[in-house]
Amino acid sequence: MAIGFAALLDDIAALARMAAANADDVAAASMKVSAKAAGVVVDDAAVAPQYVRGVNPKRELPIIWKITKGSLLNKAIILVFALLLSQFAPWVLTPLLMLGGTYLCFEGAHKIWELVTGNKEAKDTEPSVVQGEDAEKKVVSGAVRTDFILSAEIMVISLNEVANQPLVDRALILVVVAIVITLAVYGVVGLLVKMDDVGLALTKRDSGAAKTFGAWLVRAMPVVMTIISYVGMFAMLWVGGHIMLTGLDELGLHAPYALVHHLAEGVEGIAGVGGVLAWLVDTLCALVFGIAWGAIVAGVWALTPWGKKAH
Repeated sequence: MAIGFAALLDDIAALARMAAANADDVAAASMKVSAKAAGVVVDDAAVAPQYVRGVNPKRELPIIWKITKGSLLNKAIILVFALLLSQFAPWVLTPLLMLGGTYLCFEGAHKIWELVTGNKEAKDTEPSVVQGEDAEKKVVSGAVRTDFILSAEIMVISLNEVANQPLVDRALILVVVAIVITLAVYGVVGLLVKMDDVGLALTKRDSGAAKTFGAWLVRAMPVVMTIISYVGMFAMLWVGGHIMLTGLDELGLHAPYALVHHLAEGVEGIAGVGGVLAWLVDTLCALVFGIAWGAIVAGVWALTPWGKKAH
């Protein structure tokens, strides 16, 4: 009996070790997958603060929290459909990923065009002055609809990175990614939109140093938001271009990705900095390809009835 009990304890300990190792694997894979979706995440963080521009400061965080809950619901819905596709029709993932990559390139190229021409859409320049609960609901619903597109991109990119994992591990990793990314993005957004309020509060302190820092903070936040929007724009193009290059390679058109790989290999052997240079070359090529692809798509879109109407 004692021997049997000891064997049972050994089995339990082995199961515990396996569970712990599996949890470590899920956590590590989740962080790796989250990094792959970084371009969309940065753009999400750059876009989200626009929804509370002109809003009563007391309502900023409640609105962001409502959008956060909507974003989690978006990702839950997308997660179910993405897992079903990966299980029963995995061949759909590459075309879906490329469709999302095309959208990212289009959006990035469109933003560059707005910068070059100085012709920004009204929705990006006019503050959303919210008055009343109905207007707040309208802002939140609009933000959640926009988030759905970005959430779909994040989840499909993430799923593509773990498509070879068992179904349970795949689901666990994607759940962790969805929660971590959503809370991180909207946590940062909440911090960003309140920083000018923090600065304003500091300017009312008795301390001269606090007043100086508060005034600097108030002046710096518009610059910070502008920088984030630029980073988000180029991150979209980089990620979108990389998705298109790898997707075309998987579908049989090997030349573009082979050229990028060849250029990266040419600098990889440089002592000390080869790895960094190879990454920079790969990233720059993906960015250029993303701009070119986005420009082509934007040009074609402009010729369609929908594009003409939007213009």
